[in-house]
Amino acid sequence: MICILHGYLLDGSGSNLWTQSILRTLAGAGETVHVMCQEPHPEKFDYIARAIRYDERLRPQVLFERGVPYPGKAILHKPKLGEVLPVYVWDKYEEYEKVVPMVDLDDKTIEDYLARNVAVLEKIVSENPVSAVHVNHAVLMSVVAERVCTPRKIPYAIMPHGSAIEYAVKKDKRFYDYAASAFTQAKRIFVIGPEIRQRVQNVFAALPGVSEKTVDLNLGVDTALFEPLEPSQRRVNIEKLEQALVGVERGKRPELSSTMRHRLGDTMDQEMLRKVLSQASDYTAKHTDSDCEAKLRAVDWEREKTLLFVGRLIVSKGIQCVIAALPSILEQVPNARQLVVGHGPMREPIEAMLYALELGKRELLGKIIAWGRYLEGAREPEPLGHVRAYLDALEREGKLDRYFQVAREARVSERVIFTGYLTHRELRYLFPCCDVAVFPSIVAEAGPLVFLEAMASGSFPLGIYFAGMAASIDSTRSAVPGEVADLMKLRQAEEHTVADIVSGSVGALGLGRKHAADLRRVAVERYDWRAVGRKLLDTLQAKGA
Repeated sequence: MICILHGYLLDGSGSNLWTQSILRTLAGAGETVHVMCQEPHPEKFDYIARAIRYDERLRPQVLFERGVPYPGKAILHKPKLGEVLPVYVWDKYEEYEKVVPMVDLDDKTIEDYLARNVAVLEKIVSENPVSAVHVNHAVLMSVVAERVCTPRKIPYAIMPHGSAIEYAVKKDKRFYDYAASAFTQAKRIFVIGPEIRQRVQNVFAALPGVSEKTVDLNLGVDTALFEPLEPSQRRVNIEKLEQALVGVERGKRPELSSTMRHRLGDTMDQEMLRKVLSQASDYTAKHTDSDCEAKLRAVDWEREKTLLFVGRLIVSKGIQCVIAALPSILEQVPNARQLVVGHGPMREPIEAMLYALELGKRELLGKIIAWGRYLEGAREPEPLGHVRAYLDALEREGKLDRYFQVAREARVSERVIFTGYLTHRELRYLFPCCDVAVFPSIVAEAGPLVFLEAMASGSFPLGIYFAGMAASIDSTRSAVPGEVADLMKLRQAEEHTVADIVSGSVGALGLGRKHAADLRRVAVERYDWRAVGRKLLDTLQAKGA
């Protein structure tokens, strides 16, 4: 029996999604798994048979106990923390008002957080036959495992993800020391690809034995959840998506966007523009748009060509590159639609960018591009370099006027559908309805799960060709011709990314569904969660592990 330590939620992306996926997989394989985390709504996950919350005095309260539709099950344990939730990068959390980057916390607050988690893990391992522990992130759950497992001789493994390394371990020696000690005592270190392996080796080069205990563990995809379908079946899937949204809490309302558009103008200074964008973001971001269903019904799913972006709406994820490419794509594929799924501080700047493109407001567009990350919330302006480089290239080639003409004639803002936040309960129906999925993250992605979900769904994926995304692209070369795999590659350099999105998207749309089955096969054979779960268990339970 294993226990998984995850300091955050099950809902969401990245390590949250990894945790919920592996729990479902292990429950499906007949395993009983304990998980310690802060998920506020464990009842939403049908593999959780029991959820227990502990107060400050370790008194357990069983939130529910029920049967599950799996041969195995997960048991969730939720420690009562203090007022502060330490994080790597600030975000909103439902039950916490004080969400603080851990590098900004004092030693006492950090130790208090660790002590509360240690106490609950000690209770778990003393009351259950836990034979091994798996830990997400280099800190801080790794420290919890070290303090509980080492004296009891319970083996534990750590799976570092990029955020903890970049935003805690590298920035603050306290967290490097925490991680170094935990890594030294760990029996295994799981890495999800060569990019994370290299980061671990670089950061912890002084630790003996790190390379020897490092084990590759692929990211996975639930190939039973994400399945291809024919265009004639897409509307049925959208109806299923609508059913999945019944009762879901709602976020942005359309009147917020229309009011924002009326207030935008070429003469606005930084503070005026930021204020207007802020007023338009007066809603709960991590919810689905109030009119999501109506917008999806407006798509001609049988005839229109659909492009998909799924991810946090921040500059680092490259959503601005997707929008900048759209007029040039529409010039060649007039019936293209762009779906944007996710939440984040770039939602309103991107909507303003579409408005400026459509009405030819070049001065306003120039300001959005120049001020860039300031409009996202940064302290200082930082330009959207990839967008600026693309428009500069069009101007040099004498094509910029035509670009704005297409944006106006195509009513480019109406060709983009923002859905707001969707979970995998809804995305499972949306991915197979899209012809091409574009993921132009301009920072290193250790393991892009959405890329694999697109492959499993028969949606042709494009991604920046570096870090973990490059490994995922390279894995398709055994299944599709080289020139087809090359269409997936987006170059990272500012002068190339947007142009590559245009050429890659148009090229992929021209292929139709020719390679959908081939990409699906790669996802099934190489990345299915069942194989990942089996390797995790075998490695944790191996003698000497």
